This record gives sequence, structure tokens and C-alpha cells, in this order.
Amino acid sequence: MPMVSLQSGVTRAFDAMPRELKKLAYRLYESRLRKQLHPDALPQHVAVLADGNRRWARANAPDRPLAAGYQAGASKLKQFVSWCDEVGIQIVTLWVLSTDNLNRNQDDELMPLLNVIVQLVNDLAAVDDHRILVVGDLSLLPDEIADPLRKAVTDTRERRGTHINVAVSYGGRHELTDAVRSLLAEEAAKGTTLSELAENLEIDQISEHLYTRGQPDPDLIIRTSGEQRLSGFLMWQSAHSEFYFCEALWPDFRKVDFYRALRDYEQRERRYGV
Repeated sequence: MPMVSLQSGVTRAFDAMPRELKKLAYRLYESRLRKQLHPDALPQHVAVLADGNRRWARANAPDRPLAAGYQAGASKLKQFVSWCDEVGIQIVTLWVLSTDNLNRNQDDELMPLLNVIVQLVNDLAAVDDHRILVVGDLSLLPDEIADPLRKAVTDTRERRGTHINVAVSYGGRHELTDAVRSLLAEEAAKGTTLSELAENLEIDQISEHLYTRGQPDPDLIIRTSGEQRLSGFLMWQSAHSEFYFCEALWPDFRKVDFYRALRDYEQRERRYGV
């Protein structure tokens, strides 16, 4: 029997199952996937582009504001971090607001999204031993949004558990511009001339001025909703990352999808650009 026909038959059989039987089948499959993972082969740093929240809201809550999608997405982000905790992933980066998103309608979209982000960060910070770092340009945000985000960073700074980067008001080009600006200011304070800097500049000097300075680069970057591009996410840090693209809209992303991404990562031969 051709493989496509076999897969179609399995899909039809699954769709015909009663709901409770489907749940049981998913739990069994999830457990099997989990057992296939090897702790020593898992990524140390996973980043996610949680895409598809607005599309999910339009499809699943058409009579409600788009904030319903943002809230569903935030709930899934908290689940995602807990999944990373369970398998021992040490660093998680969540992109929740790009600099491009700041152009959205203030009243209808942006402020509801910003309020959901503040609650998300507070909820993540409330979990014992989570260390929060907000990466992005908070000067672009209203004080009533930026201040609680900064407080979450300060309050969790000394923790030693899962490190969670929350990318808010983040853009890859914006980050590189800030890094170069910071590097130039630092070198100018030392009395370094532009010609001296141009002659002696090393890659690590730029890395030390990124929002994620001091952290290992992401081993695995996951993007949902079927989009297969990075949209400027971690442009510098993703040079040697592995990518996993999933068709599911972010609020529909399941633990089995997460395990599949980890299994796929384990099966790859990382060549670091070679």
C-alpha cells in the first residue's frame, strides 16, 4: 500500500475516534515521544517565535476582541516554559512583541497586547527560581508597561533556575544598531579612535553588547503558524541555530509538537555553518 494512502487511512481512523479515546491516544503518543528523548542530546537554549495568535482568535473567537488570541498565546507560553523545565532546558527565549508590532492601533491592538505581556511576565516571575530577562528596547514603551517589566528583571536577578528571555519591543536590526552604538560609546570613553577600532574590532566585542550578552546562542529556534522565516529574530545569535517550523497556530501548539521538535533536533548533525 502506498505510504500516502496508509497515512490517510490512519488519519481518518483517528478522526473517527470518540473524544476521550483521542485524548488517551494523544497521551500514549506523548509518553512514547518523551521516552525517545535523550537528556544529553537536548538543546541547552530554545527560542520560539509564537506566531499565529491573531489568526487563532479570528478562527476560534470571532465575536471577541483580538486580545482573546493574545491571552490564549500567553497561556501557551507559560505551558511551553513548564515543558522546558520538565526536560531540563536551561534557557528559553520567547518573542512576544517586535518593534514592528508597535505600529499597531494603540487602543484596539497594542495596549491590550502590552497588558497581556505584563501579566505574562509577572506570572513567569512568580514561579520559584525563574530568572527573567527582558530583551528589547523598553524606552519605546509607555512607562506603565516598561516599569513592571524592569521590576520583574530586578526581582528575579539572583535566581539560578530556568533563565527566560522575554523579547519585548525587540527587532534584530534594532538590537544590532543598539549593540554598535553601545560599543562605539564604550570605546570612545576609553579614548579609542575610530580608525583604531576599525583595525582591531573582533566578533566577540559586538557579542558583548547584544541584549543576550553572556548567554549561549540558541541551539533550536521554533516558529509556529506555517511561516518559514525568522523576521529578524536573533539575527546575530542564530548564525548556527537549528530551525523547526510547525504548521500549528501558537495557541494550538501541543506538547507532542514540542517533543517532535526536540526529536527532530536530536536527529540532526550540527555542522555550525560548514
